[in-house]
Amino acid sequence: MKRGLKNSARIILFLILGIILLWISFRGIDLKKLGETLSEAEYGWLLLSSAVSIIALFIRARRWTLLIEPLGYKPGLMNTYHSLVTGYFANLIFPRLGEVTRCAALGRKEKLPFDKLVGTVIVERTIDVLTVLVLLGLTIIAGSKMTGRFLSENVIDPANEKLSVLIGSSSILYVVIIALGALGVYLYFALRQRLSGKPFFRKLYTFFDGIIEGLKSIASLKRKWEFIILTILLWISYLFMAYLPLLCLESTSGLGLSGAMFILVVGSFGMAVPVQSGMGAFHWIVSRGLLVVYGIPLEEGLAYATLSHESQLLVIAVFGAISMFILFGRQSGHILSSTSPEKVI
Repeated sequence: MKRGLKNSARIILFLILGIILLWISFRGIDLKKLGETLSEAEYGWLLLSSAVSIIALFIRARRWTLLIEPLGYKPGLMNTYHSLVTGYFANLIFPRLGEVTRCAALGRKEKLPFDKLVGTVIVERTIDVLTVLVLLGLTIIAGSKMTGRFLSENVIDPANEKLSVLIGSSSILYVVIIALGALGVYLYFALRQRLSGKPFFRKLYTFFDGIIEGLKSIASLKRKWEFIILTILLWISYLFMAYLPLLCLESTSGLGLSGAMFILVVGSFGMAVPVQSGMGAFHWIVSRGLLVVYGIPLEEGLAYATLSHESQLLVIAVFGAISMFILFGRQSGHILSSTSPEKVI
């Protein structure tokens, strides 16, 4: 009962934060002009973008199976796909719950160890972060100085300022993180024999052992080239998911693939904000980025952000609900509650 109330309170809190970010994004906007822009949009391009997003989900699902196979398991592609999309669906309700949910869903359906699946997801997300950083570098190199300035002023500098307010200096945080990480590793090995006899710590060590084994999967990939090709295809799909909605509006149709690359990078920062599906954060950073770097009016930029974000959200909502029902049938309503953050370990 208490856990249910706690989770509900968290969901409401994140939802309120998302609504506040949406209000900030649309504050001072000429809503009549925004409505006119949306009414004149060519929505056919969104259908093609949605089709590409579904293809991207299958590509990501196949790539995930490649990470799981070195652990000695061969999950079916469709079960992997449905688990993945169920995880994305969970993110619409509770930010960051999706990674836990997809591991729990696939583990339950294919009888796979949850902790090892978590390790593969950590590898996958690490690769995604590195890819975004590479794309960020390419965007800055290929773009104008305004691109780097926008990212610095709206992403990097604000983050450093908030850290400075909290702890005095952002550099101190990095030192603290490294120190705590080193201490954690030391305690993990130094106290293992002493603590592993106790039920809680034995379960904890088993969990982290599974994660470590999952992390090792990248080193023993049997189909490395397929993994690399799938990763390239995945991010090409994401690029076109950003590009195709540009064609919906006359003001953004000429930005081309370079504009889509910029949106893909800055949009990734917006999606990283811990609110349901990047709500509000994505709209703000994309619309402001288009204004600063390309001179697109805020109403036009917000129209693009709305078309792009909400079309993808609709795909996840529809196909996520379908996947959850296929996997769990009438038990679908209980899967999210059974994968709350408190139950990770």
